[in-house]
Amino acid sequence: MLDEVEAVYENGVLRPLAPLPLAEQEHVKLSVLRIADSDWLDVEFMEACGRDADPSLSLEVVRASLAKIGGSMDAAIEADRGEY
Repeated sequence: MLDEVEAVYENGVLRPLAPLPLAEQEHVKLSVLRIADSDWLDVEFMEACGRDADPSLSLEVVRASLAKIGGSMDAAIEADRGEY
Protein backbone atom coordinates (compact mmCIF):
# COMPACT_ATOMS: atom_id res chain seq x y z
CA MET A 1 0.00 0.00 0.00
CA LEU A 2 1.33 3.43 -0.90
CA ASP A 3 -0.19 6.57 0.58
CA GLU A 4 1.05 10.12 0.24
CA VAL A 5 0.42 12.28 3.28
CA GLU A 6 1.84 15.68 4.15
CA ALA A 7 3.44 16.01 7.54
CA VAL A 8 5.18 18.60 9.70
CA TYR A 9 8.46 17.94 11.48
CA GLU A 10 8.20 19.20 15.08
CA ASN A 11 10.44 18.45 18.05
CA GLY A 12 12.10 15.52 16.31
CA VAL A 13 8.82 13.88 15.24
CA LEU A 14 6.95 13.81 11.93
CA ARG A 15 3.31 14.72 12.57
CA PRO A 16 0.87 13.83 9.74
CA LEU A 17 -1.52 16.58 8.70
CA ALA A 18 -4.26 14.04 8.00
CA PRO A 19 -5.34 10.80 9.69
CA LEU A 20 -3.56 7.65 8.55
CA PRO A 21 -5.26 4.27 8.00
CA LEU A 22 -2.78 2.45 10.24
CA ALA A 23 -3.08 0.19 13.25
CA GLU A 24 -1.35 1.14 16.49
CA GLN A 25 2.31 0.07 16.53
CA GLU A 26 2.20 -0.78 12.80
CA HIS A 27 5.61 -0.45 11.14
CA VAL A 28 5.88 1.64 7.99
CA LYS A 29 8.64 2.84 5.67
CA LEU A 30 8.88 6.58 5.00
CA SER A 31 10.30 8.54 2.09
CA VAL A 32 10.78 12.21 2.86
CA LEU A 33 10.38 14.82 0.13
CA ARG A 34 10.85 18.44 1.13
CA ILE A 35 7.91 20.29 -0.40
CA ALA A 36 9.60 23.69 -0.30
CA ASP A 37 12.36 22.38 -2.58
CA SER A 38 10.13 20.68 -5.11
CA ASP A 39 6.59 22.08 -4.98
CA TRP A 40 6.95 23.62 -8.45
CA LEU A 41 8.38 20.51 -10.09
CA ASP A 42 6.81 17.29 -11.22
CA VAL A 43 9.35 15.29 -9.25
CA GLU A 44 8.26 11.87 -10.50
CA PHE A 45 8.53 13.02 -14.11
CA MET A 46 11.96 14.55 -13.54
CA GLU A 47 13.21 11.37 -11.88
CA ALA A 48 11.84 9.27 -14.75
CA CYS A 49 13.54 11.52 -17.30
CA GLY A 50 16.88 11.03 -15.58
CA ARG A 51 16.36 7.32 -15.14
CA ASP A 52 15.23 6.69 -18.73
CA ALA A 53 17.65 9.11 -20.41
CA ASP A 54 19.82 7.83 -23.24
CA PRO A 55 23.32 9.19 -22.53
CA SER A 56 24.31 8.77 -26.20
CA LEU A 57 21.61 11.23 -27.30
CA SER A 58 23.08 14.75 -27.21
CA LEU A 59 21.49 18.13 -27.71
CA GLU A 60 23.34 18.44 -31.00
CA VAL A 61 21.75 15.21 -32.28
CA VAL A 62 18.28 16.44 -31.32
CA ARG A 63 18.86 19.81 -32.99
CA ALA A 64 20.11 18.12 -36.17
CA SER A 65 17.04 15.87 -36.27
CA LEU A 66 14.67 18.81 -35.74
CA ALA A 67 16.43 20.83 -38.42
CA LYS A 68 15.48 18.17 -40.98
CA ILE A 69 11.76 18.85 -40.47
CA GLY A 70 10.57 20.91 -43.41
CA GLY A 71 8.09 23.76 -43.15
CA SER A 72 6.50 24.95 -39.98
CA MET A 73 6.15 22.73 -36.94
CA ASP A 74 2.95 24.66 -36.14
CA ALA A 75 1.50 23.62 -39.49
CA ALA A 76 2.53 20.00 -38.92
CA ILE A 77 0.88 19.95 -35.49
CA GLU A 78 -2.32 21.60 -36.79
CA ALA A 79 -2.47 19.13 -39.68
CA ASP A 80 -2.04 16.22 -37.30
CA ARG A 81 -4.78 17.48 -34.97
CA GLY A 82 -7.29 18.27 -37.71
CA GLU A 83 -10.41 20.33 -37.06
CA TYR A 84 -11.40 21.17 -33.49
